Amino acid sequence: MGSLSSRVLRHPGRAGPQQEPGSGTGASARRPETGGDAAGHGFCYCPGSRKRKRSSGAFCYCHPDSETDEDEEEGDEQQRLLNTPRRKKLKSTSKYIYQTLFLNGENSDIKICALGEEWSLHKIYLCQSGYFSSMFSGSWKESSMNTIELEIPDQNIDIEALQVAFGSLYRDDVLIKPSRVIAILAAACMLQLDGLIQQCGETMKETINVKTVCGYYTSAGTYGLDSVKKKCLEWLLNNLMTHQNVELFKELSINVMKQLIGSSNLFVMQVEMDVYTALKKWMFLQLVPSWNGSLKQLLTETDVWFSKRKKDMYGYTFLETEQGKPFVSVFRHLRLQYIISDLASARIIEQDSLVPSEWLSAVYKQQWLAMLRAEQDSEVGPQEINKEELEGNSMRCGRKLAKDGEYCWRWTGFNFGFDLLVTYTNRYIIFKRNTLNQPCSGSVSLQPRRSIAFRLRLASFDSSGKLICSRTTGYQILTLEKDQEQVVMNLDSRLLIFPLYICCNFLYISPEKRTENNRHPENPEN
Repeated sequence: MGSLSSRVLRHPGRAGPQQEPGSGTGASARRPETGGDAAGHGFCYCPGSRKRKRSSGAFCYCHPDSETDEDEEEGDEQQRLLNTPRRKKLKSTSKYIYQTLFLNGENSDIKICALGEEWSLHKIYLCQSGYFSSMFSGSWKESSMNTIELEIPDQNIDIEALQVAFGSLYRDDVLIKPSRVIAILAAACMLQLDGLIQQCGETMKETINVKTVCGYYTSAGTYGLDSVKKKCLEWLLNNLMTHQNVELFKELSINVMKQLIGSSNLFVMQVEMDVYTALKKWMFLQLVPSWNGSLKQLLTETDVWFSKRKKDMYGYTFLETEQGKPFVSVFRHLRLQYIISDLASARIIEQDSLVPSEWLSAVYKQQWLAMLRAEQDSEVGPQEINKEELEGNSMRCGRKLAKDGEYCWRWTGFNFGFDLLVTYTNRYIIFKRNTLNQPCSGSVSLQPRRSIAFRLRLASFDSSGKLICSRTTGYQILTLEKDQEQVVMNLDSRLLIFPLYICCNFLYISPEKRTENNRHPENPEN
């Protein structure tokens, strides 16, 4: 080929532009006729022209030098492409290394033996592992050995997990099945393979569900994956009450359940009495793990089982017996003041004889004094946000909206004369202080203004219990006059994924500040 030098093309049979007779040297050149657009001539691409250039061979009569500039640019572009380095990963390289060096063990300079299996490996690859890097670089006797016997103290590690861990040193990517992730994590932690540990953690966080959450939580604590542990706890807080499951109740340990029941972030469905009921079913399954009935049968079977043991307790409650004592720390986190505020719930908890009577007596006294403060001491409710107080003492309640529509409800219980109605309509959630407009089963306060502290949360979940979307108001103080209503949340249409779960924390009256004179040493936690 010739050089890439620029040149100006002249159309055959057409002379160059000539000056009109009589025109001076400063006169403009005459533009030839372009009508008809003969083949190969193309269109003019100059400003004001409506026709576009058809091909790179077109000549612009408005700007005779335009084609020269274009050819120069084309030449520069080709030159740039010729001098631009290109990187392309050879896809076969990694596979070749994995197959030839790891699977076939060619040119191996060390053998690793563990769990009755032998791997022919290479020190240069093993040094990617912190475990082997320290072994080979120090004055350890193994640094000069050709065969090394590994002791495997962790029962989670098996041959398949070691195969994946060793293989990860010879390849760029590793596929980890959720069913194998704990064993591989154990092997990766022992061999100090940071990249593989991180990948195991990401796999765990992406595959948390009712079958994996407890195992993942325990393993994350064992192997120091705090982010995974946190994700598991969040999943449990969201799903323990909203998606109750028999097998999950069986797997949940006392320590984990204690954290869940004590948290203000527990996504409660209905009221605190339902938390107590869930705890009762969980305790039954912890004591009778062989029970294999359905969730619908669980409560009936639980009540029957505990009822049969009453005659053997000789006046004690179940939590005071040897069988019940291990569960005391969990039941301590129940917010009993919101259970005994409803008559039907108070009767059930007394009849069950699970909770010590001393606990209930202290709460009855506490609530009676709070009622007197509300009635006789001009108590109008919380006036400022105290997050610690709200998280430890707020009423927890919730509701499931199966589909879009209009809903209005109240949560049961005596709330010191504050009859709160909650309405969902047209993507708005509205709180109303009902006083005179609508019937109420109990007495209502006629004080001109009452305040409540609250936090409202909304959430939607997928079939595995993973949070799809959520929204919260954060903790707020709301002051309402008699029969006044207030919009507390306007929902974005993107959040309206049903079923929609609503969870609220309320504080209708601030707990009385305790002094040394009114503390009760016999019940320090109450």
